[in-house]
Amino acid sequence: MKTVPIVPARVDFSTPETPQAPDYGDVYHSKSGAFDQARHTFLGGNGLPGRWQGSRRFVILETGFGLGNNFIATWAAWLADPQRSERLVFISIEKHPLRREDLSRAHQGSSEPRLAEQLLAQWPPLTPNLHRLVFEHGRVELLLALGDVRPWLSELVAEVDAIYLDGFALAGNPEMWDPYTLKLLGRLARPDSTLASWCSAGPVRQALRAASFEVKKRPGLPPKWHMTTARFAPRYEQQRPAGRAPLAPHAREALIVGAGLAGAACTHALRAQGIACTVLDAHAGPAQEASGNPAGLFHGTLNPDDGLHARFNRAAALATSALLESLPIAGMQRGLLRLELERDLARMQAQIARLGLPPDYVQALSSEEAARRCGLPLKQPAWFYPHGGALPPQALVRALLADTPVRTHCTVARVALDEQRGWQAFDADGRLLGEAPALVLAGGHAALPLLQDLAPGLPLSRQRGQLSHLPEASPLPQLPVAGAGYALADGRGGVFCGATTQDEDPDPALRQADQDQNLAQWAALAGLAERPRTALAGRVGWRLLAPDRLPLVGGLPVPDYQGRDDQPRFLPRLPGLVLCTALGSRGITWAALCGQVAAALLTGAPLPLEAGLLDAIDPARFRVRQMRKTLS
Repeated sequence: MKTVPIVPARVDFSTPETPQAPDYGDVYHSKSGAFDQARHTFLGGNGLPGRWQGSRRFVILETGFGLGNNFIATWAAWLADPQRSERLVFISIEKHPLRREDLSRAHQGSSEPRLAEQLLAQWPPLTPNLHRLVFEHGRVELLLALGDVRPWLSELVAEVDAIYLDGFALAGNPEMWDPYTLKLLGRLARPDSTLASWCSAGPVRQALRAASFEVKKRPGLPPKWHMTTARFAPRYEQQRPAGRAPLAPHAREALIVGAGLAGAACTHALRAQGIACTVLDAHAGPAQEASGNPAGLFHGTLNPDDGLHARFNRAAALATSALLESLPIAGMQRGLLRLELERDLARMQAQIARLGLPPDYVQALSSEEAARRCGLPLKQPAWFYPHGGALPPQALVRALLADTPVRTHCTVARVALDEQRGWQAFDADGRLLGEAPALVLAGGHAALPLLQDLAPGLPLSRQRGQLSHLPEASPLPQLPVAGAGYALADGRGGVFCGATTQDEDPDPALRQADQDQNLAQWAALAGLAERPRTALAGRVGWRLLAPDRLPLVGGLPVPDYQGRDDQPRFLPRLPGLVLCTALGSRGITWAALCGQVAAALLTGAPLPLEAGLLDAIDPARFRVRQMRKTLS
């Protein structure tokens, strides 16, 4: 999906009871009140709360978030209903989201102040992403898609039960209501899903009928005489991509192989969806492989064209930042500087402006400002990521696995699918270690032999890395710094710095040559005349990497499939099995989002990532590339 800069909304509050959007010549809601309009038109028009009662998950799609009143009114109605669905997912698209200060003003005097306050507390940076906001201990989820409605309707991966067709009036916002946009609703709607809108214009109702909706006109909320309701009744069976089908939609239990960052993040995400998890790990405790490093960084990235890597890294970094707000992590440092090799601050600032990225996501700093913030005599300009930082990976793993028992000393040598009992994991002696309808393989490099048995064509490799520790250092970085290597304070007067990279190097011993390299990078960052002399200290670990430097998250293709295979989404998958691996050196940054994606792929929940990025991290991408190479 092409990146289009987000332009925040302009809101005229001169008439507080009816805030106006001057760019559209319209009001955000009628004089009857936002909550009355939401309850009559959108909730009532979709038969809510009755239609969600007794269901496991109810999904709503809204085409204009606006001030957020429809979401808050729906959330309040869900809370008030003792027969509510187990979970409520609310997907909303907004081209011009409000700035935080305007959103706060819009909800002054709200009839649901507690809910409005929670929404405001989680309001994300206004970047062109699918932002996931979680409430009620994960039982209420808002997926906020910032950008144009048409591209998002093509990129969202979800099946929805109800549609709130909202937006500014037809005259000022025709794209929201045109036949092409309304036809796109059908790719997301389940059969018999419902739709409601305050708009009863003839062309809109006609376009909905052409898009396979059975349309009715009903009394509206004054001053509207009429409103529209509809039911999706497609004349033919919807063809969903086989690779997007839920892997284990009815599972209530899952088996997780690996208790590092990837496995812990998958466990946390699955438990938030009501799935009981059993975690198996080969070591004496969690986070003993690459996740056992004493510290690591998390942050987004930029590139001039906002390509796949930059967009995925931004989505992942924001997901991690949001998750960390809810977890008690000792030793976490907030804010991160990433040095830029080219000393051209004006170019950096122009790049941010061209992409429309807000300062609460990234800023371009001069070398002087970067040095002032981190306390090191930096000679280069830097990107500052307010939502980036550093933390001990083991502390994050412990927080993600809280209240989840981990079965240690369980080395999984083989997995097999039993038609009656689900996926089973066995050790080298054939003993059964665990079984469940859903299986998550998240074992990192240690699980590579297992992956090679299941999917021999996956081009994965191991990379050795050595981190160094200086017990005493001066000056100390006040912020983590990344660039040619990285450095961060250890909280005790010392510094962690590194890290080296050697492909397919099995040596577990600390090496003086690697320490010298790390300390030389630290000396350059700290402005030291020479490399510090200190005892050999640090840690060696191995990362699992894919050649395109993106993770593998998704199901494994059925081996003997012979149908359409030009895109990963068309390949059918082995039931109940999902990979979450190859997080490389970005485990802290990627784990949260990858775990959420893996959980959604298993359960059938709406995906917190757009289709194009899902294809980019899908394990099936390598099979598709091999097929294209063979045909070329």
